[in-house]
Amino acid sequence: METKEFQFKGLVLNGIMMLILTLLAAFGGIALIIYAAVYEIIWPAVVGGLLLICSIISCCGFMQIEPGEARVLMFFGKYRGTHTEAGFHWVNPFYVTKKLSLRARNLDAEPIKVNDKTGNPVMIGLVLVWKLKDTYKAMFEVDVQTMAAGRNGQNIGAVNASMMMNALENFVRIQADAALRQVAGQYAYDNEENEKEITLRDGSDEVNKELEAKIDERLAMAGIEVVEARINYLAYAPEIAAVMLRRQQASAIIAAREKIVEGAVSMVKMALDKLKSEGVVDLDEERKAAMVSNLLVVLCGEDNAQPIVNTGSLYQ
Repeated sequence: METKEFQFKGLVLNGIMMLILTLLAAFGGIALIIYAAVYEIIWPAVVGGLLLICSIISCCGFMQIEPGEARVLMFFGKYRGTHTEAGFHWVNPFYVTKKLSLRARNLDAEPIKVNDKTGNPVMIGLVLVWKLKDTYKAMFEVDVQTMAAGRNGQNIGAVNASMMMNALENFVRIQADAALRQVAGQYAYDNEENEKEITLRDGSDEVNKELEAKIDERLAMAGIEVVEARINYLAYAPEIAAVMLRRQQASAIIAAREKIVEGAVSMVKMALDKLKSEGVVDLDEERKAAMVSNLLVVLCGEDNAQPIVNTGSLYQ
């Protein structure tokens, strides 16, 4: 996406050197004023006053930038560039500077209630890592200063970097909430009938990629880059949680029963084939049916079987 941000190309001087010059100008101005008062001479007082005024104005040009920070510079309302070089600098004192943080930030959103694709209410939350990428968009395409001033009850001129970053974080929170609702509505919580369909519970990677793309798309207008976005909480809403738990338990029981029956049939077939191949006993169809019935009851029953020993003839 096209950006209007560019590096500041104006005059930037070493802050330590300018601090020394500013102090020398201030002390020199005071000395000249004292000299003029002692000897009752006008011109030293005028020069000393000018030096003092210049030193006071010069103090407004100092700025300190730490790693991971940026300064947006404006000259009488016009954007002049962004300075990101760490250190102690001095610029034209008539520039208005706004400090912004470029460091990564975490957002652990509280779980919200949304309806999934099938209409079931679910509780879903996310964790988001984001950072500021474009200072121009953050400052001039999103009304961060007004939002920060409105939340703290101050005028725009008193808005500092912390307040603006908090306003941006609130903007991120709202947009992430909207994106999460949109993505959650596209998938079902679970779908046992169609295992190939992506669901919120099983398709974590695909859902997270979709969520990250949606949030990144919404935050691009504010010059914010999404580093990572992941769903960190997923559960049915309390009003249907008990019903869905019973449903899951029933599905698990059915799946287990299917596995038991499949194994029992395989064992019965193996037993009949073994008896026939080794000539242990020759069973007619009625006896085979009785044997199959008895073995299935033993193998599929939940309780331990109580054997009954037949001491008579098999054909009686």
